[in-house]
This record gives sequence, structure tokens and C-alpha cells, in this order.
Amino acid sequence: MGFHYRINEGKAHFVTLTVVDWVDVFTRKNHKMAIVESLKYCQQHKGLEIFAWCLMTNHLHMIIRAEDDYKLSDILRDFKKYTSKEILRLIQEEPESRKKWLLDRFEFAGRFNPKIKNFKFWQDGNHPVELYSAEFTKQKLQYIHNNPVEEMFVENSHEYLFSSARNYADLDGLIDVVLI
Repeated sequence: MGFHYRINEGKAHFVTLTVVDWVDVFTRKNHKMAIVESLKYCQQHKGLEIFAWCLMTNHLHMIIRAEDDYKLSDILRDFKKYTSKEILRLIQEEPESRKKWLLDRFEFAGRFNPKIKNFKFWQDGNHPVELYSAEFTKQKLQYIHNNPVEEMFVENSHEYLFSSARNYADLDGLIDVVLI
């Protein structure tokens, strides 16, 4: 039997949320800001604690935990449900040169799943990995912040606006985080 990813409520986890087929959707400012605003909402209203995050073109890495009386699995479910609808709405309503191609990909991804009505935006699962030690946490934090450097978007991690690396460099970030 294979390894199963499971959320241990009350613990901090490293998670990755990935767009179906690794489609590069987060290349437009409005799509990226939809993720940022939704994360802020989850912090303010759903008990989400964010320790680190980085939004790449087709996935989102985070180190997160749910506050007491909240369930991380519920927060992630609601976040994915809302953001998929919001980003699909943006693709349909705002100028987007890849509109037909994007909608076709997302429609095809959900076509054979009876739970999906029209489109599937996020891949199933979040691949939660519990942070079990300080060393492992540091490794995941560095991995998250070095993603834009590895992709050559920026030379230094703190230069990337859609990441908590700015917060860790004592710069203003788009999202408030709890420093580790």
C-alpha cells in the first residue's frame, strides 16, 4: 500500500496546491491577486495561520496551520473551491488571450469526474507533510523561498513579490505571516 498524505489537525504542514495539468495560470496579476486576497480572507475569517508561502505560475507552496477550533482540511477545501470559481470567472469575464485553451483544459480535466459540474481547476490533494522537526521546517522554508530563484524569476528570493521571503527579509509582504 502506498504512502497517504494526511493532515494532522493542530500541526503545521507543508502543502502544495497544483493547477491541473500544471497549467501556467498565475501569470496574470488578477489571477495572482485572487489567490492573495483569498489567503487573506482565510486568515481573517477561517483561522488560517500562514508561516510561509510562494505562488508560482502553476502551483502554491505554503507552510500553514489551522488555529484552535478550525480544521486545516476544511480551510483548504474551501480555499480551493472558492479560488477555482473565482479564477475561472476572471478567465471568462476579463481579457485573456488564452481563454479558449484554458477553459478547454479545465473542462477536459473535469469531464470524467461525476463530482465536477463544469471545470476542474486544482489537482486533487494538497500533499500535506507535517513539519516534525526544526531542521525539516527550515528545509521546507528554504525550498519555498528558493522556488522563484530556481526558476530564474528573480536573483534573490526577497525580490519576488508573491512570496513570504519578503517578510523574512524584513520587507513588506503581500500577506502577513507568522515568522518561524
